[in-house]
Amino acid sequence: MLPLFRHTLESTPILALFLVIGAGYALGRISVFGFSLGVGGVLFAGLALGAFAPGSVPPPMVGSIGLLLFLYGIGVQYGVQFFAGLRGAGQKHNLIAFVAVMGGLGVSIWGGQWIDISLRMASGVFAGAMTSTAALQAALEASHGNGDAAVGYAVAYPFGVVGPMLGLYLAGRILKPVLTPPPAPIVVSEITIDEAKLAGAALSELADGPLAGVQVIGVRQGHQNRLPDPGLVLGVGDALMVSGTVAGVEAARTALGHLDPGRLMKDRSDFDGTEVFVSDAEIVGVPLGELNLAKDFPLQIAFIRRGDAMILPHPFLTLEFGDRVMAIAPAKHAADVRKLFGNSITATAEFSYVSLGMGMVLGVLLGLVPIPLPWIGSFSLGLAGGPLVMALILGRLGRVGKISWRLPLSANLVMRNYGLTIFLASVGMASGLPFVQQVGADGLPMLALGAVTVLVVVALVVILGKVFLRLPFPELLGIAAGATGNPAVLVFANRLAKSDRPNLGYAMIFPSMTIVKIVAVQVLLHLYG
Repeated sequence: MLPLFRHTLESTPILALFLVIGAGYALGRISVFGFSLGVGGVLFAGLALGAFAPGSVPPPMVGSIGLLLFLYGIGVQYGVQFFAGLRGAGQKHNLIAFVAVMGGLGVSIWGGQWIDISLRMASGVFAGAMTSTAALQAALEASHGNGDAAVGYAVAYPFGVVGPMLGLYLAGRILKPVLTPPPAPIVVSEITIDEAKLAGAALSELADGPLAGVQVIGVRQGHQNRLPDPGLVLGVGDALMVSGTVAGVEAARTALGHLDPGRLMKDRSDFDGTEVFVSDAEIVGVPLGELNLAKDFPLQIAFIRRGDAMILPHPFLTLEFGDRVMAIAPAKHAADVRKLFGNSITATAEFSYVSLGMGMVLGVLLGLVPIPLPWIGSFSLGLAGGPLVMALILGRLGRVGKISWRLPLSANLVMRNYGLTIFLASVGMASGLPFVQQVGADGLPMLALGAVTVLVVVALVVILGKVFLRLPFPELLGIAAGATGNPAVLVFANRLAKSDRPNLGYAMIFPSMTIVKIVAVQVLLHLYG
């Protein structure tokens, strides 16, 4: 029965791949004392099946495509935050990651001497513990074809995925961090002005006072609704429709008067609200302050829904495909509002394959460019680093001419989660047989060395970040995920943080630490290998 099952898997690799995906996610849901592997379970399902049916391993390109999709999605979404972080606290975050990675490299090299393995194999253990394919490639090139590094990589890689998860889980249990609650929800309320002292004041005069925490959507004076105008003079009995947090709205109510639900909304003869999907490429990626949306008819944006978040508009905010915009405009222009924004629900899942293809091409080409190093030679960002760095650049640009590099948030999440799953399944299946063979022969010391290496990196990030910089726990999670490198760790970190805040740290740290790992391995082997 087992030989027949093995033959079926090896003759149909696509069947084996999706079996690994399904079984891996089932394994990842199993919780032991609150710890579960999540998407990391796909790697271990792949290891098991790869050892059982080594002939079922999919072509290497399958895993490479998955990795590219994941890294490109991360980079495009967090390009703006990445470059902003490099000018401020991000420098300290990168310093912490650098010290931690160098500490991990030191452990691998010293430990390799202690267990009597070659420097090439020790560098492979380091690359595997850091799950860095780019560092492995650098080690192989510096070794002139010697395969020791690949053996060390295969042995250390599996714990390189699960080790950071375990370390971060234990850090959370020890530190018991108080996680920041999610942003307060946005509410819409109507307030009638009672304070006589505000009579004669213009909206612009109240913007930095009673209205500082809210967005004014509409104004009712007499029996007419109108859109807000900075020069509009208010009086007692006038009503304002505002959007903001519960606290912001309550502060405005306390200063102005009393809540008066329906005061504006019961009369829609002048203006009405229309919720539309953003699908017009002409307005995506352009700051609201540069869009002349009200050139043909009066229009006010009340708020924007992006995924599960509700965002208040401001001049520097850019719209993205799939955003849902609540627009206030004359009722007779409802059709014009829908036309202006596009209003195609398919925009939540669709994006330009032209921009995706061009972005990927530019990223792969960037990864091939040799970067010279004095006295050493040269290195390249590789298939992982190049597309990520290019995606960060394109995400920062937003758009170039008619081409928008933005991806709808929902489509981005689906694309990168799918890519991550395919990558982990492929790597696990390819590593299954060599992992079992090496560990069964003499790989237990190397396995232990890889485990210590990655746990030291996580420990250094947590200790340095918590003790010296007092960073919030979600930021530590992102730095640790970026330093250790594997995207499955990032997904686990997001789950621990109960938010996507670690994504920014990962996007900020991963590219720079990829370069550090490549350079460190090449320098080490050129000098001493």
